[in-house]
Amino acid sequence: MATEQQTGTGGGDDEQPLGLTLASGAVAAAVVVPLLWLVRTALDVGFAEAVALVTRPATVEVFLNSAVLVTLVTAACIGLGVPLAYLTVRTDLPFRRFWTVVVSLPLVIPSYIGAFAFVSAFGPQGAFQRLLAPLGIESLPEIYGLPGAVLVLTLYTYPYVFITTRAALKSMDTTLIDAARTLNHSRWEAFKRVTVPQIRPAVAAGSLLAALYVLSDFGTPAIMRFDAFTRVIYVEFGTFGRDTATLLSLQLVAVTLLILTLESKIRGDERTTTGGRSGAPMPLGRWKYPALGFAALVATVGLLVPLGILFTWLAQGVAATSGSLAFQPEYALNSVLVAAATAGAATLAGLPVAYLAARHPSRLSSVFERATYVGYAVPGVVLGLALVFFGSSYATPIYQTLYLLVFAYIIRFLPQAIGSLRASFLRVDPALPEAARTLGETPSGAFRHVTLPLVAPGLFGGAALVFLTTMKELPATLLLRPSGFSTLVTHIWTAYEQGYFGQAVVPAFILLFVSGLSMLVIITQEGYDVK
Repeated sequence: MATEQQTGTGGGDDEQPLGLTLASGAVAAAVVVPLLWLVRTALDVGFAEAVALVTRPATVEVFLNSAVLVTLVTAACIGLGVPLAYLTVRTDLPFRRFWTVVVSLPLVIPSYIGAFAFVSAFGPQGAFQRLLAPLGIESLPEIYGLPGAVLVLTLYTYPYVFITTRAALKSMDTTLIDAARTLNHSRWEAFKRVTVPQIRPAVAAGSLLAALYVLSDFGTPAIMRFDAFTRVIYVEFGTFGRDTATLLSLQLVAVTLLILTLESKIRGDERTTTGGRSGAPMPLGRWKYPALGFAALVATVGLLVPLGILFTWLAQGVAATSGSLAFQPEYALNSVLVAAATAGAATLAGLPVAYLAARHPSRLSSVFERATYVGYAVPGVVLGLALVFFGSSYATPIYQTLYLLVFAYIIRFLPQAIGSLRASFLRVDPALPEAARTLGETPSGAFRHVTLPLVAPGLFGGAALVFLTTMKELPATLLLRPSGFSTLVTHIWTAYEQGYFGQAVVPAFILLFVSGLSMLVIITQEGYDVK
């Protein structure tokens, strides 16, 4: 094996350690092969039939629905996230630290729980309609369909834009804005000419996360009865429309790749300024109270509505239902066990990929690393469908078992472990394990005794992220769980489908608690501050 010092600066493919390269290639292949099976299945449909299915009006409508949903939600996320980030970083908004935390918190609420709560609050015979009935208000605006899906998804994805934009604003040198002001530019002109180009990559990155989340989300379109890709794919699969489900899945993957390409073009090669000076906050003057009202309104709608509904159900008590809907502690235990298994397996699988990419950079190691991100970019419903086809045809011994479910989770969330591990490996000075080698340690011994302890925080941080996101995954769990195996998310979904909303209270609060831990992980691992 070439030493870390020799290869850490970027060796060629011929310098790759054979064992490490084979292990990384195996991991990359395991991620990609099930999705290739989806392509193989689509080819069996036949060209003429495939064209007929793709071009029929119902399919075109699904495509347009999804495009409109992604466009509107992404635009709305920018409209909320960027102003909130600017207010909490660049202005004298009162209680900026408080508002920074509060407007970030909707990120901890899974969107399907938010949709669940909004339907209960604003749907027919919902809580708000009952409150307003004595005033003569017999109905509220329709919550179902596109308006409801846009509202809910915006409320629980705008923090992606807020967090990335805020980080860019904090790293900017405000003297650039002062210079623009000395050239007689108004505040608005200085913002357009100086601030916007500096924060554009960060806004694009946050918008990409929001768009991919919207495109992959299954629970909200299903609850809001809006025919987006994910809902129709799930329905077609459940009604044995295998050909349609497969072709729609490929369309969804193509749209996902298109979004990734567009984000790359929009972001360009610009970089935010780092290490700049932060000047005095901009006085809001007469806009102080409208700005406070704006932040309070967003936080109230995003947080108090779902929490209020859940606490209302909790206060009313869980309605008596059949034994099949009664919450069992084993559901939480099942969620924890599969999430823990996924976190451990994903961390182990990510070690060779992250180490090869960090210590032996090359075109080959880059290909392996990027291949592992395919599963993260592909929506869970598509991944679940691909593994159903793959498992029923080629992996029958593990089909309808926990092994296949955990494998799906690993494919889905492996990049979270790899990203954290790679960053940790890059922070380790290659001279340290090399010094251990000179003292007689073998390469594996130097890795175990020197490198691994130094990357332990990143290792456990990545494992924690995988654990927490696995706990919340809905579509892959619904498609791949063994018969009779229930988790927190499947119990919530069953309660929704059967109309017993109160039965979702306990698992929903457990998930919210776990999601809150995910925000804590983000803060501690990424160094995100709220000053």
